[in-house]
Amino acid sequence: MEKTNSNISRRGFLTRLGAGSAVTAAALAGCHPQRNPADGEAITAMPDIPTGQMTCRENPKTGEKVSVLGYGCMRWPTVKDENGDEVIDQETVNALVDTAIAYGVNYFDTSPAYCKGFSERATGIALKRHPREKFYIATKLSNFAPETWSREASLKMYHNSFKELQVDKIDYMLLHAIGMGGMEALHGRYLDNGVLDFLVEEREAGRIGNLGFSYHGDIKVFDYLLSLHDKYKWDFVQIQLNYLDWKHAREINPRNTDAEYLYAELEKRGIPAVIMEPLLGGRLSKVHDHIVARLKQREPQRSVASWAFRFAANAPGVLTVLSGMTYMEHLLDNLRSYCPFKPLSEEEVRFLYDTADIMMQYPTVPCNDCKYCMPCPYGIDIPAVLTHYNKCVNQGNVPESRQAENYRQARRAFLVGYDRSVPKLRQADHCIGCNTCVSHCPQGIDIPAELGRIDRFVEQLKQNAL
Repeated sequence: MEKTNSNISRRGFLTRLGAGSAVTAAALAGCHPQRNPADGEAITAMPDIPTGQMTCRENPKTGEKVSVLGYGCMRWPTVKDENGDEVIDQETVNALVDTAIAYGVNYFDTSPAYCKGFSERATGIALKRHPREKFYIATKLSNFAPETWSREASLKMYHNSFKELQVDKIDYMLLHAIGMGGMEALHGRYLDNGVLDFLVEEREAGRIGNLGFSYHGDIKVFDYLLSLHDKYKWDFVQIQLNYLDWKHAREINPRNTDAEYLYAELEKRGIPAVIMEPLLGGRLSKVHDHIVARLKQREPQRSVASWAFRFAANAPGVLTVLSGMTYMEHLLDNLRSYCPFKPLSEEEVRFLYDTADIMMQYPTVPCNDCKYCMPCPYGIDIPAVLTHYNKCVNQGNVPESRQAENYRQARRAFLVGYDRSVPKLRQADHCIGCNTCVSHCPQGIDIPAELGRIDRFVEQLKQNAL
């Protein structure tokens, strides 16, 4: 099995929503790559997923037909190597990419920061086995750490992306996660060092096809860059959009901005939107049991996740929706939603708005499992702790008091599940509040505060002290 080493630290890296009638015929033009060029044999179609039916959207600048399902390469599958270290499972990555391309997926989004710095390499290896015209590659200038802010260090990172991806052109190039660190970081990373001007020149030279940015954090930075649209002529912008964040992002966390505003600002300037976090890092596929029942009652044959993916693609200004598909079953389920894409009706959109309102009643932590907070200097598995807590909230296993009807069952489920999913030396009680993780969290979570709250809850459960 071919593997890509990933055993290094990440510390240095880190509308108005239209109903179906608003999506034009041009935006729904089909893509037709049906064969696997790696071996010359046709991929056998799944019985319920037609080949040649992937819905595509047209890039208004280039006329490129981009698949409405984009492959996010942040969560490539891993295996243990002979030393017991986790490395990227290149053989499985190849199989996932082959299947995606066979069904018409042609947009692949990666970064120098993903998979401990090895996503670009693994993605490049998999894509190199296919004709260049079969895919568009998106990557980012992920110069988060201050030591990479210099022009020299930033350009070194940029040129290394070409090497790792084995291409001579980046189809979609992004300034990565602008807004994190505010205006100071924007100036330090891209403006004062002349790096943004350099990237504009690279676009003019043809080594970059489309130039844009992804946004997390300070809305002033988002608004400022859009105010410079006449100067930089942004070709696309990547935003977080889903049916929960559409109207509730700021309510969940005052640091965030509702997707309704972000999309509207792009729409009025005619800038295509690339969508990230359509599932909120999987949270919208692991919703409360009551929400599962609500969605399944409406569409028994559809997955819970499919509702989120249909919502994310519903707006006409969306170019592609990214999904970090680690497992083949995730890829196949998303292909069912987009081969072809069936827009939501106005009534279905209202149904999801109501669903989001109900979800706000459940106090989950807004963690998207991106792992930007890792590694913790004190060994805490932060995403695992938060994920277990959210799972228990959704399953009704976070009792408010000993008088709760299911207290004994919920107590056991929480405590036993906690020890099984998070090793004791990596649990929340080891947090000392150093705050190293806080600045790396795209969602702006006060991680030490959440870990402290969960640890106190665990101790109360252990002592039957609720």
